[in-house]
Amino acid sequence: MKPKVKAPSFEYIRQTLNIINGLSVNTVCFSSKCPNISECFKRKTATFMIMGNICTRNCRFCNISSGTPQKLDAKEGEKIALAVKKLNLKYTVITSVDRDDLEDFGSLHFANVIKTVSSLNPKTKIEALTPDFQGSIDSLNNIVSSPVYKLAHNIETVKRLHKKLKPKSSYNLSLKVLEYYSKFKLTKSSIIVGFGESIKEIENTMKDLLNSGVSQLTIGQYLQPSPKHYPVKKYYTDEEFEILENLAVSLGFKAVTAGKLIRSSYYADKL
Repeated sequence: MKPKVKAPSFEYIRQTLNIINGLSVNTVCFSSKCPNISECFKRKTATFMIMGNICTRNCRFCNISSGTPQKLDAKEGEKIALAVKKLNLKYTVITSVDRDDLEDFGSLHFANVIKTVSSLNPKTKIEALTPDFQGSIDSLNNIVSSPVYKLAHNIETVKRLHKKLKPKSSYNLSLKVLEYYSKFKLTKSSIIVGFGESIKEIENTMKDLLNSGVSQLTIGQYLQPSPKHYPVKKYYTDEEFEILENLAVSLGFKAVTAGKLIRSSYYADKL
């Protein structure tokens, strides 16, 4: 059965939206239609999406538009830093669309945004949820050298389904990115279920992540954003999510959260 969520608190959303719109910054919270939006805003956390809201890839489950991206905003770091300050955020996740059109895949811009946000908000912990940057070591180094608290990159799905759901991405490359990140910082990844994967395939993906140095994991239910997106093959029960969470812990993950409405940045501050 498709999971339901309480109607979001209009007051928290209105206050946050006024600040976000006033500074012309993007959040995944709104762009991806996240079901946990008001709860996260109430807890003083938010996820900002940088480098525009047009992605150069076309993942079949994602609600972010694909196409030709906009030019980078040189003042984006300052805008997000001010938004973090005005919202009094204790923890923030900074993520981005894929920018395969740029020479460094946007990694330097990403790092500069982190630095600017940290400079104005030194007590705010910053988690970077990044693209794969096509595995470029120079690009990855731009991120790991920034004042980031935690590094994250989402594997999203099991190996068998990866190319079908993410035709422009690579399962093995994602693992290599995570392995590199884990040499420097606490590292996290996320699995979405409901695409038709088996429990054994999920377990194998968990093992691949652990072998790549990932210590934190989120597992959430896929919810089809629109009829044109990949269809949901299975809705997992609360009991099944509990089984997956226990499995992840038993395999060796240090922190795990799993559930119908869990998203990769949900409870990022508490994980």
